[in-house]
Amino acid sequence: MPVSNDYYGFFGIPRRLALDTSVLQKRFYELSRQYHPDRFARKAASERLQAEESTAILNDGYRILKDPVSRAEYVLKQEGFDIGEQRSKDVPPELLEEVFEFNMALEDPDADLEGFKTRFAAMREEIDSKLQSLFAQYDSSPDKSNLLQIRNILNRRRYIRNLINQADKVHQHA
Repeated sequence: MPVSNDYYGFFGIPRRLALDTSVLQKRFYELSRQYHPDRFARKAASERLQAEESTAILNDGYRILKDPVSRAEYVLKQEGFDIGEQRSKDVPPELLEEVFEFNMALEDPDADLEGFKTRFAAMREEIDSKLQSLFAQYDSSPDKSNLLQIRNILNRRRYIRNLINQADKVHQHA
């Protein structure tokens, strides 16, 4: 049986961004049992190799599809969108003032970065909520303009995640 590199096809589930992860988990366990290496120990080398490849795709697919952000990035990639890593110079315009203040605080050894982390975490939650709404919109009407919006919001989310990580690093070194 040929192995599909499309995670949705491999799991035999509809391609949706707003995915019921309990269905995904159930399929993961079913397929894990089906491709478990013990079931192929006495089979031909080609069958063992295919089971190993299937298990690798199964594990990668599950890791990607169970996380909403990774799932969205996967679909964007499949649709030909570039989802390269957010560069620090690409500040989303609506965050310019916040980033400026944050950078000033980073230079002050006595600055309390917790307030920034709290604001950035709240922004990330707001973005996650917006993503859920856009996922549902895309699932009901899959078109490129929806994916473009999702990509832009994911870029903003990635930038905010980087700011939170930066604040955490400074906090750990203090």
